[in-house]
This record gives sequence, structure tokens and C-alpha cells, in this order.
Amino acid sequence: MSKLFEKIGLIGKYGDPSVSETLIRLGELLLKNDREVLLEADTAKHLGKHDFPSAELQELGKTCDLVITVGGDGTLLHAARSLANYEIALLGINLGRLGFLVDISPDQMQQRVEEILNGQYEEERRILLTATIESENEEPKVSDAFNDVVIHKWEVARMIETETYIDGRLLNTMRSDGLIVSTPTGSTAYALSGGGPIIEPGMDAIVMVPICPHSMSYRPIVVDGSSQIEIIVRDYPHSHAQVTCDGQINMGVVSGDRIKIKRKTKCVTIIHPPEHDHYQVLRAKLHWSEHL
Repeated sequence: MSKLFEKIGLIGKYGDPSVSETLIRLGELLLKNDREVLLEADTAKHLGKHDFPSAELQELGKTCDLVITVGGDGTLLHAARSLANYEIALLGINLGRLGFLVDISPDQMQQRVEEILNGQYEEERRILLTATIESENEEPKVSDAFNDVVIHKWEVARMIETETYIDGRLLNTMRSDGLIVSTPTGSTAYALSGGGPIIEPGMDAIVMVPICPHSMSYRPIVVDGSSQIEIIVRDYPHSHAQVTCDGQINMGVVSGDRIKIKRKTKCVTIIHPPEHDHYQVLRAKLHWSEHL
């Protein structure tokens, strides 16, 4: 009988040597449970002395059936974007601060990981977005996003003007500091701080949240996940904006560029420990139900 998750890839927070101890303990734990371990190449360079084999990120996607990230939400976001096309399951060990996506602490790691290896876990399927920037006389620029695609101003003191269409129909023309287009996963990130709603993580929906609009009447809007969103940056008076995906990938845009955003055909599978409770995570991370 084959084991669950036979070959497991490990990815550590980029350039952070503090994750080394946890990564080594995790690797040894997996070997003890008779699993094959493969370190992501950049992680291996910063790990120091070790005997684990390593490979490039794409090789992890092709050969592993589970990838465990060690770091914060940003580490898992990077892994989700990079490995989405391989439809590989992801699990996160939290060495960061907030940790909405990575929900296993190092002191619980042995118990939780062994439970998961024995088939005691829950999984969620979550959507991603694909953003395509179309410019005159240039090749399209494309990036995926697990949290959000943000169109925002480049110059500190100037607003930008955007024209937004949903499935070819005009939604609005808006002067603002920008616009957040978020997945349900990203609804607890930048979109939340911008006044957007919290969306159940498994929903097929897209959230659009204006950033400091020049009118009090603009409000966040939730559209169906199948919606095709198109945003045109207009000249107001000399718009120079940027598109940022998950706060990690930046692409410049100028007046007249078209930003097309849609749901990616592939989803991300997130593994959680047994009895995972999304509402408990919200209470803990957002400090709900605390008595003042």
C-alpha cells in the first residue's frame, strides 16, 4: 500500500537563515517517517551543512506530491504562484507574524505533520488570479496572484484615473490612489485594510476594493469568480501607475494600458491539520471576542 505524500519538497523563507533549525528538524522528521525529502535549491544554499538532496522549484512541482513551506504567508504565496500549474498540495509551518495561510507552529510541528502523513488532515481548494497587461508596441506582461492584484499610483502626491469593465460592461470611472482586485484568500490581506469584506476562502468570487477614492460613494464590490475584469489607466493628467501581484511582483503601466484580470484555470490546494476552523483563525488573528 502506497503512503500518502511519498515525496515532499521543502521551501524556506527566502534569504532567512533563522529558518534553518526548523527546516532541518522537519527534514529529519520526514525521513524518520520514511518519506523522501527534496529541498528547493535556493533554500538549500542558505541552510548550511545538510545531507538533503536539492532541486529547482520546477523540479519540485514535477516530482513531489506535497510541498511544505517554512516561513510566513509570503513564503507560501510565492510557492502557490510558482507551483500552481503542477496542482501540488501545499502546507505551511508558521515562523512569521500573522499567518492566515500557514497554520502550524514549530512547537506543534511533529504532532501535526505526523497526523497529516497518516491521512488526518483537511484540504481546501482556492482560486488564483491571472493579470495580463496589454501595452502598445510591447509584448503582454503576465503574472499570477494568490492574494491580490493591485493597481496603484507611482507618484506619491498624484491620483490615477481608472476605467473598469466587468464582462465588457462599464462599472465606473474612478480617481483614486488605486484599486485592489482580490481573491477570497486575499480578502484578509490588503483588501481588508482597505475596508473590503472577509470572504469565505473556498468561494468562487473576486473582491474589488478602491484605495482612497476621490468620492465617498465608491465602495467595495464582490463579483462572480468567472468575471472578466478589465481596467484601463487613463491620463489624469499624467498617470504613471504600477501593478503589483501579491506584494511581490511589480509591473509598470502607463496611460492607455489595459489590465485584464481573470480567475486562473488551476487552483491551489492548501492542507490543514485535522479540525481546522477558519472562524477560530479569524478570532485569533483579528483579536475578535476579546474583552476590553
